[in-house]
This record gives sequence, C-alpha cells and structure tokens, in this order.
Amino acid sequence: MSDIITLAIESSCDETAASVLKNGREVLSNIISTQIDIHKKFGGVVPEVASRKHIENIDIVVQQALDEANITMNDITHIAVTYGPGLVGALLVGLSYAKAMAYALDIPLVGVNHIEGHLSANYIAHKDLKPPFITLIVSGGHTHLVEVKDYGEYEILGRTRDDASGEAFDKVARAMGLGYPGGPIIDKLAKEGNKDAIEFPRAYMDEGYDFSFSGIKSAVLNYLNAKKMKKEEIVEADVAASFQDAVTDVLANKAIKAAKEKGYSIITLSGGVASNSGLREKIEMLGKENGIEVKYPPLILCTDNAAMIGCAGYYNYIKGRVDDMNLNAVPNLQITDK
Repeated sequence: MSDIITLAIESSCDETAASVLKNGREVLSNIISTQIDIHKKFGGVVPEVASRKHIENIDIVVQQALDEANITMNDITHIAVTYGPGLVGALLVGLSYAKAMAYALDIPLVGVNHIEGHLSANYIAHKDLKPPFITLIVSGGHTHLVEVKDYGEYEILGRTRDDASGEAFDKVARAMGLGYPGGPIIDKLAKEGNKDAIEFPRAYMDEGYDFSFSGIKSAVLNYLNAKKMKKEEIVEADVAASFQDAVTDVLANKAIKAAKEKGYSIITLSGGVASNSGLREKIEMLGKENGIEVKYPPLILCTDNAAMIGCAGYYNYIKGRVDDMNLNAVPNLQITDK
C-alpha cells in the first residue's frame, strides 16, 4: 500500500499553521506562524485582526510546509483542515484555502474538529499509543475530560460549566498585570512562589466529572482587591503558585478519578494548558500512586499546530470521511459532533 500524505491546515484562533504528515503519525513538516506579539498589546486575541493576519500568512505557511517536507502538491493524498470550534472568521480563512486547493488538485477534503486535533497530538508523540484511554483536554477555550473509545469515537465525561482552565489563567494574569498569554507567565512565576501561601477554593462539584473555574478566578480577584484596598503587599509569585496549585489539583484529581472509575491505565494530556509544568508534575505523581501511566506531547504540539490536525484528519480519512465543498465553519463544534 502506498503512503498516505496529508497536508493539514489550522487557523482556528491566532496561529496560522500548515503541516505535512506521512501515514498519520510521521511529521515531515510543521510550520506555525504565531500572532502572539500582535495581540499582546490588546491583552487577548482580537478576532478581526486574527482573520486579516491569517489571510496574509496562509499562502506562505503552506508553501513552507511543502518545501520543508520536500514534496510537491501532486504528492498530496488529501487535505485536512480545522472547521471548528474557533473564531468563525479565522476558521473560514483556512477552510476556504483548503477547499480551493482540494478542488484545484481534485483530491479529498477532510474536516477536522480542533479538539480532536489536540488529543491526536499524543498519537504523534507516542507511536505506540492506541485507544482506548482517558484524555484531559485543557486549553484557553476548552476543559474536557473525554473517554477515547476508538479513533474518532468519544464520550465526554465532564466539561467546564463556565470558564475554561486556560481562560482562568489568562484572566488572572491580566488582573495581576502580567501580560498575555497568561498561562506560561503564571507557570514561570509560580516556580518562585509558595503554593501554600494562600488558600484558594477547589471546586469539585459534588464529585462528578464537570469543572468550574469562575469561582477560583473570582477568589483571586477578590484577594488582589482586598490587598490593594488595605495597601498591603501582594507577593505575585505566591498568588501565582497558590492559584496554579488550586486549578491543577482539580484537573489532576478528576482525571485520575475518571481513569480509576472507568478502568483505564492510561491518561493523556492535550491542549495549551497541557504544557503547564505544575499540572504535569501533579498528574504524574498521582498517576504513579495509582498505577496509571500519564502521557503528554512535547510543548510544540500542545499549543495550536497543524500536525495534530493532520493526524486527526488521517484517521478520519482512513475511516471513510470525505467532505464536500459545502463544509462550513462551526464555531461551537463539540468533539462528539460529526
């Protein structure tokens, strides 16, 4: 059987990315053009600005991906593209480009769910990983605890009822004047602080699998405001460490609980917050205590990238998914949607 070559395109938020993969798990190129510096001055992603930058960057990024992989357009078997969830304008740039390319080359177009992409990053990083397992998907827009029954077959066990964990990191960082994106900044600052300095609440939600992070975010804001009103010193490193400890406590404990109750011996982490060192250390420690193996991708595959989209697209493709030119962007797409 000849090799399946996937060209993948990702433009769901503020990264314009393209990647070429061979047989789903071998990454031949993974090009990412980030807009962090552009959005930093606004304190968050501005959708209109993101869309315009995608239009400027996408042709260059796709060509770079093809050049680095040392392949031509005629070598491509199919095109995988993110169609949701994400910012609708941003999604449409990548989707329109992929459609035009698939049409011109007369090759299959395969729509990919961005959240499915995140969990598929682990297939690239761990060649021996196969379903079933439990995955914790944690990013700026999503906090999902998912049972991966097979490639492309998922059951959501729990999700956030309000803020995503990454969103809470960004909001707390903004309140402390630390800059954007908040997650990596707080993670770095937390290493210098005392995690036991401040007792922030942990929302375990009656021991179910759902999450809630708005309460802890409010608790941190109230703490900062009270300190400012009393003109007391705020030890930022202690706030960062205590906040991060509270969030990662809930994430790690719920993931371990799900694996134990569902009878799984493997948990994977994925999404931007999967790069958080506090979360990795905590869930690995709990995993060792409970005989559960914890896997996660390298940092470059945690944040938005096209290699993960290509991997998910490959498994969709070999299972028979091909989309037509009517495929549209779905900003609120769920991982269980087809």
